[in-house]
Amino acid sequence: MTRFCFIFLLLMIYSFLGWCGEMVYCSIGQRRLCEKRGFLNGPLCPIYGHGALIVLICLDGGCENPILTFLLGGILTSIVEYITSFVMEKLFHMRWWDYSHYKFHINGRVCLLNSTLFGLACVFLCHFADPPIAAWVSDLFASGIGIPLALILLVVYLTDIVLSVRSAIQISAHLAKLQAIHAELAEKLEVLKEEQQQNLEAERQRLEQRKAAFLQGAEQRAAEAAQTLHAKLEPLAGRGDEFSARLESAKAEAQQKLRALYDRQDFFERRLLHSFPTMRSTHHPEALTKLKEYLASRRK
Repeated sequence: MTRFCFIFLLLMIYSFLGWCGEMVYCSIGQRRLCEKRGFLNGPLCPIYGHGALIVLICLDGGCENPILTFLLGGILTSIVEYITSFVMEKLFHMRWWDYSHYKFHINGRVCLLNSTLFGLACVFLCHFADPPIAAWVSDLFASGIGIPLALILLVVYLTDIVLSVRSAIQISAHLAKLQAIHAELAEKLEVLKEEQQQNLEAERQRLEQRKAAFLQGAEQRAAEAAQTLHAKLEPLAGRGDEFSARLESAKAEAQQKLRALYDRQDFFERRLLHSFPTMRSTHHPEALTKLKEYLASRRK
């Protein structure tokens, strides 16, 4: 029990420090305080915490040579990032981050720049940060607050995971519904257009036949033809108005459904979308783009 709580507290500390580093790195890149980062709602990035623990365990606290720690740590943490990206994409049908615009990347999941930074972080972790942090955590257990603190944080941590996973699943489900609404609208518009084209073509053929028949007669019959054409064009214009009305009705119905679905996004879903600005859906990319545009317009 004590060993588990000790490792869990280290996971929380390094997840928090990783979140702080992520916020600083992104804020510097954007030259402003960036949106809250990370999959969880709290100030934690578990991928950093797990990466730190894996490095400490696999390297037994770090290699004697810092250069070797840099190389092996960079490789291990990159493997963790790649596997995390792959698993999360398969679970939620989302690409949460994408490094395709960086040079020297692997499937957009890891890149040389981040691996280099991870390697440097591993050197700092193993040779400077971990010894005093581990000693401080040991003091917590010696004072008797280590286990209660770990259990309280565990409950909070698991609750946050449940809420975040729920939000990710809901976003995926909403995207599927958004895509279905857009597909339904497109299908209705296509049917209306085909119906209108068929009506116009049939009316045009009838008018051409009447016109040809009347033009073969005298001037009186030509005048009658003109009157007939005018009489035929009036209902044709009416059909155009009817088509426009049906078209606007279909658009209004789709907009109403979309707005209801857009406004159904709760705080946790919106937070998750803002935390991953480069997120893209593998199944419904257009729906995700429209959802982000709508949420951005509401924030202005």
